[in-house]
Amino acid sequence: MSVDPARKPRNETEHERLDRQLLELLQGFRVAVPGMQVLFAFLLTVPFAARFDKVDDTGEVLFYIALFGAAVASICFSSPVFQHRILFRMNKKATLIRRANRLGICGGIALAVSISAATTLIVQTLTDGWWAVVTAAVVGMLCAWLWFVQPFRDRIRAARDGDDDG
Repeated sequence: MSVDPARKPRNETEHERLDRQLLELLQGFRVAVPGMQVLFAFLLTVPFAARFDKVDDTGEVLFYIALFGAAVASICFSSPVFQHRILFRMNKKATLIRRANRLGICGGIALAVSISAATTLIVQTLTDGWWAVVTAAVVGMLCAWLWFVQPFRDRIRAARDGDDDG
């Protein structure tokens, strides 16, 4: 087990650690939520656009996937706020942090699906079919790699090396 000498253990109480983790979690949500809200709002207006009736069956499926993904992401990202309000002052901060972390990961998956489907729908509408497939693959793989594979790989390495920053 190797520990980087530049990394010093945190000198914080359990309460301070939970406060820090909650602030870090909230900051992450502050980054993800506005983009998700814009995407969801855009998707809610698409059926009323002048050319939506020209979207083929595949495009409609992509639209429903994108819309459902954005709705799920919205629910996942907003759930910790409502749960916090209901459980306020009940000494449930550790539970809320664990739950919000899981909901954030689920929201990220739903957002990745929504972004991939929405981007593919737009590319499919504007170009030939094979560009839509390439777009779906590239956007999906980029989200998967940067949002999930890299951090989970680092998490596995840290667990193996006994390197936890709490």
